[in-house]
Amino acid sequence: MTNAAQVTPKKYDIAIVGGGMVGGALACALGNNIEGNNALKIALIEGYEAPTQWPENSFDLRVSAISPASKCFFETLGVWNAIREIRATAYTEMHIWDAGGNGSIHFDSADIGEANLGHIVENRIINKTLIEHAHTFDNIDIYCPNTPASFQFDNDFAKLQLDDGTLLQAELLVGADGGQSWVRQQADISVTLNDYQQTAVVTNITTEHAHQHTAWQRFLASGPLAFLPVNENNISSIVWSTRTEEAERLCELDETAFKQELEIAFEKKLGKILHAGPRVRFPIKGQHAKNYVKPHLALVGDAAHTIHPLAGQGVNLGFADVQCLAEVILTAHAAHKPIGSFKTLRRFERTRRGDNLLMLEAMGVFKKLFSNNTPGLRELRNIGLDISDRTIPIKYFFMAKALGR
Repeated sequence: MTNAAQVTPKKYDIAIVGGGMVGGALACALGNNIEGNNALKIALIEGYEAPTQWPENSFDLRVSAISPASKCFFETLGVWNAIREIRATAYTEMHIWDAGGNGSIHFDSADIGEANLGHIVENRIINKTLIEHAHTFDNIDIYCPNTPASFQFDNDFAKLQLDDGTLLQAELLVGADGGQSWVRQQADISVTLNDYQQTAVVTNITTEHAHQHTAWQRFLASGPLAFLPVNENNISSIVWSTRTEEAERLCELDETAFKQELEIAFEKKLGKILHAGPRVRFPIKGQHAKNYVKPHLALVGDAAHTIHPLAGQGVNLGFADVQCLAEVILTAHAAHKPIGSFKTLRRFERTRRGDNLLMLEAMGVFKKLFSNNTPGLRELRNIGLDISDRTIPIKYFFMAKALGR
């Protein structure tokens, strides 16, 4: 590798490691707000060239439940129309029920005067629209495919060397590089870990009956099974969270056997499973960085926190991080204050850490509460679901959280 001391660094205000959904959104948020010579100069580094074209009738295996708050953020960035033109499926209702009893709860956006509760969007669509939008800004340079090799901090900036020897210098280095964040590890920031001891099986399925623009979730003893609508008719994405050995078995079944087990697990709420696509699995772990910031360093999204997918809020927390950090940066820049100082960045950490910790803890409690058949507890949670379904203020509270309020 080229010696960093022998290379003239390319100078930036901010270097973002990770050009996925969260990192791409941050770049666009900073590219949107300042014009002229006062614009912040941004470097966006991503090691993987995400696909921008795919067969028209294909569906991504990974999807996100985009809350109305995140949708508004996308509108502010100027990318929502592009997302919607490709595909974004609104869901107006949620049905949740317990396999261990008769308890259930139903949410309807009409009850609170909203058009919907959110949209299910394929991750590749979000990635495509954000990276294409980032390319339209003169103040954003995109390094892809490139991976970081090393970094070091000086008194006033960070130096980041890429795998091809390119040297970048920035006042602020942002880690948006996922749950296994290289930036976080290199910065020696530890995490508290909550191993849910579950693995998620993900695939796309076609059902006999239409999904009714509804997100469905059944709590099984081994973990939650979610059906999420990804087109206008009868195609859904499933996320089946279960024990690791069971996830391995489900992925090894042939399509016919898998469809049969899925029908039983889902109680045929949408009729027969007509088709099941390829399956993938990934471990589910909750983790929370002990620090979000250091001088000249900030972590956002999964680099700072990951949660159980049962509420579909993980990426929405990441987008909330982005909005907060962008506001902190732009406010400091407008006031001619150092954007990479610990004092500036602590505003971001103080604002976001509490909300993220609350959601992380709540998902841990929900997982423990519903993923077992302990006598007494099973009956108690079913009573709780029914009471919540009949108690309007409680339902409104849960819907407000889902909306991102």
